[in-house]
Amino acid sequence: MTLPLSRVEFTPRRGFDPASWYLQVPVVAEIVRTGLDFDSPVTVIVGENGTGKSTLMEALAACWAFGLGAADAMWSPGGGAQDTDLHKHLTCHGARPRPQGGCFLRAETMHGLFESADARRVRDTDVVYNALSHGQSFLRYVADRPVAVGLWLMDEPEAALSFQSCLALISVMKELVEEGSQIVMATHSPVLAAMPGARLLELGEDGLSSTTWEEAQVVRDWSAFFDAPDRFLRHL
Repeated sequence: MTLPLSRVEFTPRRGFDPASWYLQVPVVAEIVRTGLDFDSPVTVIVGENGTGKSTLMEALAACWAFGLGAADAMWSPGGGAQDTDLHKHLTCHGARPRPQGGCFLRAETMHGLFESADARRVRDTDVVYNALSHGQSFLRYVADRPVAVGLWLMDEPEAALSFQSCLALISVMKELVEEGSQIVMATHSPVLAAMPGARLLELGEDGLSSTTWEEAQVVRDWSAFFDAPDRFLRHL
């Protein structure tokens, strides 16, 4: 079965500026050269701050939403002023017809998406997402899935979630995959990075590289900290 999103390619179009700053971001430079293939229902992207995780996720989301027509109002509330125009020069390949479900979840626009979902409530007893806490609304929205099967992009969802809620999200994501959806997630959480069956990609100065959970830098850093926190804290 073809994934909703199986490949992303760089295809410069009208208005492209070859001096754009984002072309210097290693992961973007790699996509320009070779594109990026998705071969697993779950892709987890890890890497230090500044390696381009959010730049990549924002561009993927905007590129994907552009091809959804009227459906994109529920898939994403739209980008922000700080987003790049990289999405205009990307092409998404995958299943046809393109699945219309899923969504793009990130802290900056999450409440706008929930507001749109709340406006579509049918019964007074239906949950009001923006009446819940940040973490509760995030987890409840994914668990309720008021959208069809499709592509779910999540940018650092752990910002809203406790340890237990991260485990709950993994359980819900397993259900999403079983239903036929695809997940691409950027995270700093070693818990979410442990999602069973996920392909783990690490961003660094050389672009993207496949890794294992045990070898991922975020896992090694947290393990080292828990083993001896004083080694880190005494230098602060």
